[in-house]
Amino acid sequence: MACTQEVVVFGVNLLESGAPEDDGLVAGWAAVGPCTALSARDEEPAKVPTETINDVADGYRPSGRYVLASGRAGEADGLRRALKRAALRPRVTYRVAGWVGLGDGDGDEGARHAVRVSLRVDGGCVVVDGGAVVCAEPGRWTEIKGAFRLKESPRDAEVYVHGAPAGVDVKVMDLQVFATDRRARFRKLRKKTDKVRKRDVVLNFGSAASGISGASIRVMQMDSSFPFGTCINTNVIQNPGFVDFFAKHFDWAVFENELKWYHTEAQQGQLNYSDSDALLDFCDRYGKPVRGHCIFWAVANTVQQWVKNLDDDQLASAVRARLQSLLTRYAGRFPHYDVNNEMLHGSYYQDRLGDDINAFMFREAARLDPGATLFVNDYNVEGGSDPNATPEKYIEQISALQQKGAAVGGIGLQGHVTNPVGEIICDALDKLATTDLPVWLTELDVSESDVDLRAEDLEVVLREAYAHPAVEGVIFWGCMQGHMWRQDACLIDADGNVNDAGERFVDLRREWTSHARGQIDSAGHFKFRGYHGTYIVQLATATGKVHKTFSVEKGDTPLVLDMNL
Repeated sequence: MACTQEVVVFGVNLLESGAPEDDGLVAGWAAVGPCTALSARDEEPAKVPTETINDVADGYRPSGRYVLASGRAGEADGLRRALKRAALRPRVTYRVAGWVGLGDGDGDEGARHAVRVSLRVDGGCVVVDGGAVVCAEPGRWTEIKGAFRLKESPRDAEVYVHGAPAGVDVKVMDLQVFATDRRARFRKLRKKTDKVRKRDVVLNFGSAASGISGASIRVMQMDSSFPFGTCINTNVIQNPGFVDFFAKHFDWAVFENELKWYHTEAQQGQLNYSDSDALLDFCDRYGKPVRGHCIFWAVANTVQQWVKNLDDDQLASAVRARLQSLLTRYAGRFPHYDVNNEMLHGSYYQDRLGDDINAFMFREAARLDPGATLFVNDYNVEGGSDPNATPEKYIEQISALQQKGAAVGGIGLQGHVTNPVGEIICDALDKLATTDLPVWLTELDVSESDVDLRAEDLEVVLREAYAHPAVEGVIFWGCMQGHMWRQDACLIDADGNVNDAGERFVDLRREWTSHARGQIDSAGHFKFRGYHGTYIVQLATATGKVHKTFSVEKGDTPLVLDMNL
């Protein structure tokens, strides 16, 4: 029997159409909940969003027509709609996109509530991991975005819109579910990368041209201006397989736990920097700069008990002592510091010491180590599915800190991702770029048990980061099996063997490295286009080989370098 290959159609909305005799908008939607009622509405023109959803379809504009779910008795009530089951394929990333809102005048004026789009399969008995969630509010539309991926073909499938408390009406406009075409996206990113990360270079040999015209020349890139790094700990650096991969493929490091307050002062007054000193010595031996992670951590369950036992005055003194101890001991050693980790998800010090404490931490850190770049650092911002960690909320937090004199110098996106969608990551980066602050992925790990899919997912994230002008570096949150916080995210196994995800990373680094060879022309020039970084040029002349180094920096015009021999 001949086998037929399943074809994935990209970019086509998979929501089932309703019967022709039904209302053209409500058709296909069904109420969830015994009291829920659905109705079709037309939005006032002035309230229709003017922006478009990132890279959904050429020419798309919000329609202004929506479905209203009213009479909801609880958060589980809402509306559902069937997907074209035959079109759903395992191992394919499906994107959720559209607009949601809350009924005007529902609940407290201006109150925000989470609205979720989930995928239910096999008669609604199984809710698939993924989907989308946003904080919606009355009187305005909010873009909702997310993704899901199936491990096997379902018997049936439906999208399910729910969330928000009882009595709050939920609105849905232009909801779409479609397969993402990663290869097409990568083609766009390659063009973008060429513009963002490369530059035309002219090596000018000037007065020596008459003697070297036609001479063979070779240009090799030695390092990149865009660093990649990984987190390390005292155990993993004992593994020769890790050390080999680290030395060959990473430029920076960060300590997993050894610099955190609960590690350096587990008991009050008993400071222990031996582990962080040892890790710094290790990085010095291999010439790797280190990010300082982290001075404080805002999430309550990460704060050691002796700190929690302090009264407010004692806590304020302990905060000042921690800053003084850490930043004077290591002044000039850490180019970056994450000052108060995860402030979008925790507020321990602010709750105890008041609204100014977060800005104080930045101000004091800048005073004690003025050469360090001070970062905010948080998770889920790049994924579009955490209502507590939207790019907009991150920007608001940064602005509030800056208004209080905090020297915020960089934005950390942790990057603990699963089934990433490049367009959603890009949208977050575009918004964060409006701050004019550099962005780093600070704790990247891509979790997927299927290592082939993990390699694809990793490529999604890395290509988006590398192609975006606001991003200046990527740090992995580990790379070796058995030495990582998240499972199914390693690049190398416990013996140091490189898996498919690791090979994809190495291949991308190779792709983003420039080498050129040829002959010097009659004008004494050699031209090439190369990635930003440091190069060595090797020139074969009648008197022997000549080696010179040079750097290619960012710039929109060709870089002309005089190569005086």
